Amino acid sequence: MKKFLTLTLLLLLAIVSTARATGGDESVLIEEKAIKYRDWTFADLQTGKPVNLREFAAGKRLVLVVYFAPWCGNWRNEAPRVARLYEKYKAQGFDVVAVNNYATKDDAKKFFGEKGAPYTVVVESESSDARTKTTHYECRISTGDKRMWGSPYNVFVEPAKISKTGDVLMERAFVASGEIIEENADKFIAERLGVKEIKEAKPKEAAQK
Repeated sequence: MKKFLTLTLLLLLAIVSTARATGGDESVLIEEKAIKYRDWTFADLQTGKPVNLREFAAGKRLVLVVYFAPWCGNWRNEAPRVARLYEKYKAQGFDVVAVNNYATKDDAKKFFGEKGAPYTVVVESESSDARTKTTHYECRISTGDKRMWGSPYNVFVEPAKISKTGDVLMERAFVASGEIIEENADKFIAERLGVKEIKEAKPKEAAQK
């Protein structure tokens, strides 16, 4: 009996390890948390031009900042969801900016394919050596996310609540410290935009290699 229990435990550990290694589901609900979210300026993946978050958010109603690593299985799970939500609500003032971390620009470009992402993509870091030196890491730690890499990590920015000056944009924000649950995110976005949920849309998914 003892041997059976030991073998069962080892099997469960192996299953969990495999799921994590291959990007097993890490879906989470969107929650409001205390977070000193700082302004940033990163280079656009395609053009190399600087993109400042405060300026990017100006005139919009809701912006999703999603930190990702192109090699991460969990991001590969989430990417089509983000693309569908962007297509659904972009006409209502919703926008997305994806922040590449821990992989080269070429890797990020390969992930999105020849057509590129339907939304803006910027680059914060290109090496795993930068893991503890990014705004991505700062956000995760400040909200209690204990994952080693934390991809994806989603921060919903409400432009109307952004401070007009200073380094800190907001001190509370809605975040999803893992893969968004599409139904939960759909309802959340619609509520924040003050519109009804859009039931039908033509998806334009991010290419996945």
